[in-house]
Amino acid sequence: MSGKPTVGEYMTRDVETVSPDETVEAVARRMAESDGHNGFPVTQGRTVEGFVSAADLLLADDEAPVFTVMSDDLIVAHPDMKVTDAARVILRSGIQRLPVVDDADNLVGIISNTDVVRSQIERATPSKVGKLMRTLEQIHGVGLTEERREVRLTELTPTQARVYADELEGRKYELERGLAEPLVVIDNGGTLHLADGHHRVMAAHEAGIEEMDAYVIVPDRPIELGMAKTAEKEGLDDITDIEIVDYARHPLVETTKRLQ
Repeated sequence: MSGKPTVGEYMTRDVETVSPDETVEAVARRMAESDGHNGFPVTQGRTVEGFVSAADLLLADDEAPVFTVMSDDLIVAHPDMKVTDAARVILRSGIQRLPVVDDADNLVGIISNTDVVRSQIERATPSKVGKLMRTLEQIHGVGLTEERREVRLTELTPTQARVYADELEGRKYELERGLAEPLVVIDNGGTLHLADGHHRVMAAHEAGIEEMDAYVIVPDRPIELGMAKTAEKEGLDDITDIEIVDYARHPLVETTKRLQ
């Protein structure tokens, strides 16, 4: 992925659209039955004619065609636009989804405020990975490779003994909306030590998720990890050994409460 992520890298390509001649009633029904849609691009062929939102449909006559209530004052994005620029447009316009059109003005995707958030989250994790790799290289003098792969939660060895119940709720929310960061894992001679993401793992475990996306750091030889010693000292063999603390708030929450 490029240093400056583009709309084309994060947009949804499979876009649900409606035609200008569909009735308000039909589109309202599709919206109600959809997975969280609150608006659709209105297209004629592949050309975007407008955008219809839930607010547009609210007081309209059921039999009215959509083109009579849609907004035709279009704001669109281009696949080559930077995600940060799309974020500014979304913020300033107050809309939640931007249709994405190519040079021929054909609809090729849609980018939402959720996609923008996801792009920033995914850019944060590689910096953590890079810092951890530099630390391991300096301490252990090993060569390291980095892989992106799915890991089974049952194969992870935790390095943190407890997580906070209130923080788990936030992680569940992120998982449900596809906003969770990838895990950071060290594959030390076949033992997968979870370096970052204990709350995400426990939220996924409670949700019945068996595998998660991870950045995996692989040393060219087994090394004595401090976090492995911590896991052994705490008696942590797998994620079921992690304690969920529900009698205390996460330190960040406590700090925020004190600042209010």
